[in-house]
Amino acid sequence: MTASVGSRVEWLLFILLGFMWGSSYLFIKIGVDAGLQPFTLVMFRLLIGAVLLAIFVAVARESLPRGVRAYAHLSVLGFIGIALPFYLITAAETRVDSAIAAVLTAPVPLFAIPFAALLLADERMTGSKVMGVIVGLVGVAVLVGFDPARLGSGDLWAELALLGATISYAMAGVYARRFVTGYPPMIPALFEVVTALLMVSILAFVFEQPLQAPLPLDALLAVTWLGVFGSGLAFLLFFRLLGRWGAGRTSMVAYLLPVWGIVLGALVLGEQIADRLLIGTALVIGGIALVNLRRQSVQAAAESLRARLPGRFRQRPPIDTPAVDPAAGPR
Repeated sequence: MTASVGSRVEWLLFILLGFMWGSSYLFIKIGVDAGLQPFTLVMFRLLIGAVLLAIFVAVARESLPRGVRAYAHLSVLGFIGIALPFYLITAAETRVDSAIAAVLTAPVPLFAIPFAALLLADERMTGSKVMGVIVGLVGVAVLVGFDPARLGSGDLWAELALLGATISYAMAGVYARRFVTGYPPMIPALFEVVTALLMVSILAFVFEQPLQAPLPLDALLAVTWLGVFGSGLAFLLFFRLLGRWGAGRTSMVAYLLPVWGIVLGALVLGEQIADRLLIGTALVIGGIALVNLRRQSVQAAAESLRARLPGRFRQRPPIDTPAVDPAAGPR
């Protein structure tokens, strides 16, 4: 019974994690609509997140990295994993709906595939990965649209900025696997946030005036939500699930983000759910599913289905049928 209760709690935390990260697009939109400029909004949310993560690391008494090389890699990760994509998403949401932002930044696994194949020895292209990338990119094309009249429009450039953020996230994931390993998960998270905070703060004071930014109630709510939940507590839930479930199962949270983004944008901001948004989202999620497909999972599902069928449908091939070596298939 204890294991069953624990399993239900973890599934609830999984849904809550998806809600926290998926709702970030809504609160970014609320913040920029309330008058916060992009660098300023990102700076305030990272400041709150950095304070929370620093408290958690101090309480857990995690050891800090040593050596200049470690901090150099963490600084690169802070730029491509947080500072750059956070700015691009925030700037884009000054022109496009939060739902579009949520969906166009969802296909990170699709863009990570070619980077991983080039830089990681244990990541190879397979048929399902190639098909997943193709399906997902078709979904992205449906979302962006094919109208030549939109060339040069602000909305198109905002959508391209969102795709840039997605590519940056994908590069960060591969970079972390290659160069940032052997640390407790909370340490890279803290130093990513801190280095990104330093970078964004400099740019905010150079190009904007963050200390004179208007902070009406909705802007204050947006910054607080993004800092406490989107950049703070969500990491704790992620680390807990990572320890209990492992990376593969926890990464399924990516399926929830566009769903929450669309639902919250429609309910709170009254954003329109166009047909192309639904079709593009379905294709993007389908592409992510194909990219994550494992042959062992398919075989296990087939065996499970065969075990449930009546006896006459469970007969195996005749003994003279050549056996298929799983290792001989495409990779």
